[in-house]
Amino acid sequence: MQVLFHYRILAQDGMQVHVAELLAAMQRQGHAVRVVAPGVDDTNACDGARETASGGRRAAAGIVARFGALRHRLPAWMAELLELGYSVPAYLRLRRAARARTPDVIYERYNLFLLAGVWLKRSLGVPLLLEVNAPLAEERAAHGRLSLTALARWSERFVWRRADVVLPVSHALAAYVRAAGVPDSRIAVIPNGVRPEVYAARDGDVRADLGLDDGRVVFGFVGFIRPWHGLERVLDVIAGLDDRPHLLVVGEGPARPLIEQRANALGLADRVTITGAVPHARVPAYLRAFDVALQPDVTAYASPLKLFEYMAAGCAIVAPDRPNIREIVTDGETAVLVDPSDDAAFAAVLSRLAADTGLRRRLGRAAAVAVKRDGRTWESNARRVIELGRLCARRTGGGASAVLDTPAGGIGQ
Repeated sequence: MQVLFHYRILAQDGMQVHVAELLAAMQRQGHAVRVVAPGVDDTNACDGARETASGGRRAAAGIVARFGALRHRLPAWMAELLELGYSVPAYLRLRRAARARTPDVIYERYNLFLLAGVWLKRSLGVPLLLEVNAPLAEERAAHGRLSLTALARWSERFVWRRADVVLPVSHALAAYVRAAGVPDSRIAVIPNGVRPEVYAARDGDVRADLGLDDGRVVFGFVGFIRPWHGLERVLDVIAGLDDRPHLLVVGEGPARPLIEQRANALGLADRVTITGAVPHARVPAYLRAFDVALQPDVTAYASPLKLFEYMAAGCAIVAPDRPNIREIVTDGETAVLVDPSDDAAFAAVLSRLAADTGLRRRLGRAAAVAVKRDGRTWESNARRVIELGRLCARRTGGGASAVLDTPAGGIGQ
């Protein structure tokens, strides 16, 4: 199948991992994927997975620095108009790519103020599959810097309603899509995924490299560190435990200073390691250093990539008891879920897991089995996307709504 894959991502975090893994899975299954994105050379766009994972990331890093510096010097409203204006050159690039090789389907990762995919769908009559990872108008209003709120909400609804199929990453997020006016018949939930074979290997030992090979319990977190994760709460628990457990944070982000300040205030600076960003290929080795893998809190709609990686690595997981998290793990079987507002319960769970090696092993084994059993893989995700694309491409007068009246579509996993 010919797939025209479009995204506008500058951040070097889990978003790039999602894109690269899905592209690679499509290509392993024999599909021709042409990529249009920042940092991806149009002349090499047909080799999207490798370009995204290597040279594309390096090029995008330069764009990140330049655009980030410019954006912070501009008023918020002006930066947002620049985002909207990016839709024009993005559309022209998509048109060129489509003329070079006519796609069967357009696959776009939704971003705020990004209209290019809808425009191309209208001009070519090619189906548009829209991956949605967050209600960005709401998220940026709450956690970022958003000025043109009404325009942001309009652009979000405009794109969601005009896609042939909207692919939210959780059922909780599907409720947002439905509330925007998209019918269930054009919504298909596809959560994040993982390549289990990459995380199942047991070679490599970063504990020794980090000075953590002395038998202490390691609480670990991997990913972009945001304030809503609440990692500083872990330090309050560590301060009250006698066996000197350690917090290992693999990643970088705006909440790092909060963690470091809290560690210094509690006298725990020597019991916290923050590695900064590491290459994603090295993440499995760091996960093998975790005794307990943490997701202290999360937004109400996310499908956290780290949870799938924790499961594949066989980690004992502590996660917030939220509906979107219960879509991924089962309390007491593949993770321990805790009310994110209950600090006492959170402390009790960490203390229990720190002391109970058998429980940690049981949870980890069950999680590793479940991630494969339930098809939480990039290969499975790519097959679902391609099947949905084929159904849309073959549709006749019935439109996408008629197409998704099949077991492959609709709200489901």
